[in-house]
Amino acid sequence: MFLLNHPDTLTVERFLSDCEDDRFSYAELGATRASTRPAGYNIDHNRIRIGNGPADFEKAKSSIRTWKMFDIGWVKLFYPNTPIEPEKTVAIMARHYGFYSLNAARIIYDFDDETKELLRFGFAYGTLTEHGEIGEERFSVEYSQSNGEVWYDLFAFSRPGALLAKVGYPLSRHLQKAFARDSKKAMHRQLAETPSLP
Repeated sequence: MFLLNHPDTLTVERFLSDCEDDRFSYAELGATRASTRPAGYNIDHNRIRIGNGPADFEKAKSSIRTWKMFDIGWVKLFYPNTPIEPEKTVAIMARHYGFYSLNAARIIYDFDDETKELLRFGFAYGTLTEHGEIGEERFSVEYSQSNGEVWYDLFAFSRPGALLAKVGYPLSRHLQKAFARDSKKAMHRQLAETPSLP
């Protein structure tokens, strides 16, 4: 949904309500879990080291649970109190090029994994038909048990969906790259500013 003005609460609520029965806009559900990358999509994988040690990993997990990776100014998530659970739907508002867009995504899976080497926490959501793009994005944090490093990791596959996204393909790709850059900064900033959990 493209808008000339910032959407008010009623507009957002109606949008989310209308999306309750919306379907995913692509067939490769859950493909961000696999090592094989789906064909026909742009692939973006971005990582940044955001901390060190178990306390930082707990802060990073809390930041994911509260959607802090969306605290980037020109993007707003409705609503950051949405639980990280499969089937939960969110609306992402972006301000770009003089107008606004509302896009719907639904959580497909979440994970809280532990191996001898690595702890991983996160989730992936996929685009619904009410989204300018088609694809899936995984948001996760990792803790290396060997060296203590904490990383924020974004992995996505996408292609243009809406007509405006297709026509403005270079601008659309620019926005995707800007989101990844700013999301990494937001998570890095969040860990630097948040006191350690007790």
